Parts: sequence; C-alpha cells; structure tokens
Amino acid sequence: MTDGLPRPSTLSPRVAAALAGVSGIVVTPFDAEDRPAPDRLAPIVARALAAGIGALTVNGNTSEFYGLSLEEARRMQAAVPAMVGGRAVVVAGVGRSVGEAAALAQAAKADGCDAIMIHQPPDPFRAPRGVAAYVARVADAAGGLPVLLYLRDDGGGPDAIAALCAVPGVVGVKWATPNLMNLAAARRAHPHLHWICGLAEPWAPPMTALGARGFTSGVINVAPHLSMRVLRALQAGDMEAAGAAIAVIEPFEKLRAAEGNGANVSVVKAALALIGDEVGAARPPAAWPLGDAAVAALKDVIATWPKA
Repeated sequence: MTDGLPRPSTLSPRVAAALAGVSGIVVTPFDAEDRPAPDRLAPIVARALAAGIGALTVNGNTSEFYGLSLEEARRMQAAVPAMVGGRAVVVAGVGRSVGEAAALAQAAKADGCDAIMIHQPPDPFRAPRGVAAYVARVADAAGGLPVLLYLRDDGGGPDAIAALCAVPGVVGVKWATPNLMNLAAARRAHPHLHWICGLAEPWAPPMTALGARGFTSGVINVAPHLSMRVLRALQAGDMEAAGAAIAVIEPFEKLRAAEGNGANVSVVKAALALIGDEVGAARPPAAWPLGDAAVAALKDVIATWPKA
C-alpha cells in the first residue's frame, strides 16, 4: 500500500499557485425546504473570483459536509466546478465511510474538480494504520487527482503522519491543529509536500513562518477582500500589516467560535443574509438561528469592515 518513501509533488503549477494563496471554503446553500440550492452560490463565487481567491473548496467543514447526504455532497461537488468555469481551482472535500469517500473521489475528476481533500475520519475507534489504509483507498479512487490531507488531529504522532504522507497521490496537507512544533517537524520530514494553514487567517502568520504556504478561509463567503489583504501582507513579508488585517477579521471569528464552535457556519450564513445573499439555515447540530445579541454583534462587526 505504501513503502514509506517520499513522493515528489504532482501538483501542476496552476494548482500549486492557487493553494499557496487563499483556499476559500464555500457554504452549502439550502432552500426553504432544506434542499441544497447551489445556484445561490453564484454571488458568493463571483465575489470571491473578483477579489482574486485562487482556490475554492466544496464540501469542506464550512460547507456542512457532515450534515449532507452522499447524494447532496455529490450534487454540490458537480455544481461548483460548473459555476467556477475554470476561473479558480476547485477542491472537493470527501469523507465519512470509506465507501462514500471513495465514491465522491472517483466522481471528482468527471465533475470538474482539480483536487480532492480527504477529511480525517471521525470514527472514535480509528487506528493510525487504519487511517492510512483509508487514505490509500480513497486516493486510489481519485484516479490521479492530487490528494490533500485535512489533518485536524495530529495525536497519532510523527510515524502516523509519515504513513499518511507516503500514500501515493498525496501532495499536500491542510494542517488544522494548533500544534506548531508538530507542524514544523512534519514539514521538515516531508518537504516535498505542500503545507497549508488549515486554521484560517488568525493562524496564517505563525504557520507561514514555519514554511506553510496559503491558508483556508470561511470569511471569503462574505468579504473575500479581507482575506486577500492578509495574503498580500504575508506574501510581502509584512507581518505587522498581516496582523492589522487579521485584527479586522478577528471579531467575526470570535462570533463563529461561540457555543463550542457550533456557531461557526451559522455566523457565516447569517452574515450572508445581512448583506443580501440568502443561503438558508445552518442544519442541526449547528447553532441556528443565532440569538438576537449575536445578530446585533454581527451587524456591528460587518459595519466596521473596510470596503473592497
């Protein structure tokens, strides 16, 4: 399955450049009957592309991936590339049971996606070697598409991470744990991979300092120009400007962290409604609807944002 040897990156220059920028995680819009309504993404995608966002991820956590059925995830996976029309790289999040993840991965190329991102299995009884077997099966099903790992738990240690990084097809890691020294060690051990900050704008400066390139973002659904301000500052090596740009976003991220992080998607969807882009509710178990105080605070936050 894997031989433990480093694998050279097979990322095309186009995909590599996009992942070194902002990876926007798009929401999943729902209609009044709680059915996915991908057409409602049109203004969000248009705004992101106009701002210069180079990569868009469908079926990520901000997309409520674990709240979607397999059929709904496949519908979104097919709809977003068609909407983007090659103007940005599209990454498809895949996961849940190994069969479901492999089915989504197998369809991703035909759906027009440029890469897949494998969600870390949430199974409470997962074994490190079992996760490596899971990733290998899903990566094989992707039919040659580049594979990104979405690492939210690095508790398995360096050997477990090494086994994942050695799976054929894996070209990068979205590092979504705050353990920076573990990130530094993993990147030193696997410099051939593309390392991405998976904890959004606030964690981008320290991860950039450790060699990560690019970062994920949920605020791009509402105000992609704010994310691009952070990216430009980091690319210029201006950490002070990056910090100032992040400070503008920080109150929004604090609202998303409320209720045990259960307001994460809810705040994004509520903000979209406030600016006139109705994308429906956040599905349970998310915190929905937001309380009056949270909505009022969100209005105040949006009012402070500089214009694009």
